[in-house]
Amino acid sequence: MKQTFYSNGKLLITGEYTVLDGADAFALPTKYGQYLHVKKEESKSVKWTSFDADKSIWFEGALSFSDIKEGKTESINPVTQTLVKILHTANSMNPEILLGSKGFDITTELTFPRHWGLGTSSTLINNIAQWFAIDAFILLKNSFGGSGYDIACAQNNTPIVYNVSTPTPTVKNISFKPEFTNDIYFVYLNQKQNSRSAITAYNEKKSNIIATVNQINNITQEILNSGNIEQFIKLLDKHTAIMSEVLETPPVKEELFSDFTGSIKSLGAWGGDFVLAISKNNDTAAYFKQKGYPVVIPYKDMIL
Repeated sequence: MKQTFYSNGKLLITGEYTVLDGADAFALPTKYGQYLHVKKEESKSVKWTSFDADKSIWFEGALSFSDIKEGKTESINPVTQTLVKILHTANSMNPEILLGSKGFDITTELTFPRHWGLGTSSTLINNIAQWFAIDAFILLKNSFGGSGYDIACAQNNTPIVYNVSTPTPTVKNISFKPEFTNDIYFVYLNQKQNSRSAITAYNEKKSNIIATVNQINNITQEILNSGNIEQFIKLLDKHTAIMSEVLETPPVKEELFSDFTGSIKSLGAWGGDFVLAISKNNDTAAYFKQKGYPVVIPYKDMIL
């Protein structure tokens, strides 16, 4: 018998970096995500095959039960190391899955290209947590760390506001249906960003973070209540200016798209992955494609 698990991808609209210090994070689960298929077999190992969105195999390998139980990560393959680390942590939380089996044949299927940064790792962690019947937030915390907003998106089918300032993270399901969603596009910047290294850089640069968190919280609330496109653009630009100062990094619009009429906001780790672009005047899709960025996805095609 085959078990199948699925998790949504994610985009972080407000609260990037500062979510780690207790800021409200406004995040959107995506129509794209990842499947995990589990079949039992007789090998005393976990045979693993990972498929990209184009059906190509991007990883194939076998993990022994003993390596998973002991957490052995001496493999030269970083993907194998990552899988062993996650599965070792999952097994420590619920040993019954491996104890009760002779082996597994696992396949994963992304519905988005894995370089897009929509949550290859978070969807995997949430799927493994479902398989092991454990808490995905604890699995994340005990394996890689991070705020967990991406796990919240993996588990929810509506926009959320996420906060970690309480002992247990809070997830608030919200409605976000402004009249200008047809003017919102998500643009891939042609490069994958490493979230962990970006967080390290943020932690080295941040100062007076309480005041910044309060500013971001106010902006997030205003964004959720924004009634027109002009106000929405103004708030995105204000958020970007604050984070530019904290990160000591110029905004992506200033660096790459200074002639764009509207707002361009980095989502999640600055410097890669997707940005949100919104304009009253530009033909947004044509603008970015002419600039050499062909992946321009309308809001309605990206967001659940």
